Amino acid sequence: MLSTNYKSHMEVHAGDHTIFAAYLEPFSHLKPLRERVELVLNALPAVVQRDFLEDPRFHVSIENYVPGQGWTLWMDSPGPLGVVSRSVVLRPKLADFSEAFACWVIAHEFAHAYLRNGGWGEITDPELAADALAASWGFERPRGR
Repeated sequence: MLSTNYKSHMEVHAGDHTIFAAYLEPFSHLKPLRERVELVLNALPAVVQRDFLEDPRFHVSIENYVPGQGWTLWMDSPGPLGVVSRSVVLRPKLADFSEAFACWVIAHEFAHAYLRNGGWGEITDPELAADALAASWGFERPRGR
């Protein structure tokens, strides 16, 4: 269990006592997607959870694309050398896919954030590394996708 001092970074909303409340809030209007994001966050190893919770530059948001208008994304400016903004942007349509596929995509994107879009162990390709790390967390890419 993570200590309560992480709550200083994570705003806890009324009636929502999860340490991931700030990461879940963007999905409050899409209950299936919110539940899937929460499921994945709770399944991550404690070291990964701490890494996200302790990094004020880590954010989770929902894509707000509007045809003909584009979309906006707010992220921190680059910091000192090696300090980058870490944002995971998920599409609302993940609420419409199967739970297994949606959770795999979410875990894959969290893996990119954790790896800072780099490799993992012997795997140097960022996409393959994110797939492998997500699978190690219990979220393998479903067959047929």
